[in-house]
Amino acid sequence: MSSSDIPKTPLPPPPPFTPTHQKKHKQSPPQKIVSSKQACNQEAEAPAVQHNSKQPTLGEPRRTNPLIWFGAILCMIFSLFLIFFGIATLVIFLDVKPRTPVFDTPAATLNVIYFNSPDFLNGDVIFLANFSNPNRKLNVKYEYLDIKLFFSETLIAVQALQPFSQNPGESRLMSVHLISSLIHLPPNTVLELQKQVQRNRVAYDIRGTFRVKAKLGIFHFSYWLHGRCKVEMTSPPTGTLITHSCKTKR
Repeated sequence: MSSSDIPKTPLPPPPPFTPTHQKKHKQSPPQKIVSSKQACNQEAEAPAVQHNSKQPTLGEPRRTNPLIWFGAILCMIFSLFLIFFGIATLVIFLDVKPRTPVFDTPAATLNVIYFNSPDFLNGDVIFLANFSNPNRKLNVKYEYLDIKLFFSETLIAVQALQPFSQNPGESRLMSVHLISSLIHLPPNTVLELQKQVQRNRVAYDIRGTFRVKAKLGIFHFSYWLHGRCKVEMTSPPTGTLITHSCKTKR
């Protein structure tokens, strides 16, 4: 049999051509397209949810300790007391108008000045001290009184006085006797004193220190008072007051 006598079997037709990348595209699920505005909203909502999830839960309120309430009430009462006391003090001060007592020397006598040796002074001075209470409603009490006599800033005599009291508007005169006995003076001070005696004008400085208590009923307060008087007298033995000037301050 020849090859021409063998029957020919027809071949099956080839399958249609399909690209590989198109198959994969058809098999993948469709993706959802998200706009840029929606993406921003989703990103903003995510931290908010996380922030809310971290907020602590509030517990039951605690009760205040009774001791704290007690201390607060005491502080309030004390503050009200201070305010009331301050207002009362201001009213009393404005009504009373306290004034400083006055110290003055209306008269003085220089009896003796002599020297045992070139540097030692002996002297005798008597002056009249006038204490005045210018207050209209306050009583004053002088609890401590100290008088000192100076010449050219050198202390030459000291005298203490007895305590006394004064009613409102009252004045009191007291004689003060100051004696200098063997007081050592520097040479230049001795020379200045001798010159003043020769000129018949001797200048002294009188300084007073007083502890004063002012009283109004049950209220009282104390303070220190300082008086200073500059006096000029004629020479001894009959030295009299020529001029004087006094200041009193607290």
